[in-house]
Amino acid sequence: MKKDISIPKAENVFMSVVNEYNDNYKTNDWNAYIINDKTSDLEMVLIVSKGYTEDKITSTMRHKLEKLPAKSYAKIELMQEDVLKLNNEFKVTFFEGNKMYDKTFLFRKNTINTKALQTIPLMSVKGILVK
Repeated sequence: MKKDISIPKAENVFMSVVNEYNDNYKTNDWNAYIINDKTSDLEMVLIVSKGYTEDKITSTMRHKLEKLPAKSYAKIELMQEDVLKLNNEFKVTFFEGNKMYDKTFLFRKNTINTKALQTIPLMSVKGILVK
């Protein structure tokens, strides 16, 4: 039965973490984004995130987007400084057409920092990108 289930590889969907200035609190915050670099919309996007190490684990966060248009991005969550020291995992499931796709993105511990910034596609900002 399990061999009959085929989940195709998700391509051109990325996760990024961007350091942005928060006007309300006058702070620089790290925010996680999902990026759809496809030419088609993503529907029913489910994101489950958690941080962990060998001896620590955070609460599991769940997010849902009804639709993520083609060539767009959406903010998922604020990442507190304490979780940047952990491995941060984002499991993303979505529908494109009538097919379901699934992909896991992992930001390894201590890789989210200002020294690792690079240009993020579609967003025209600097951040950390996982493909």
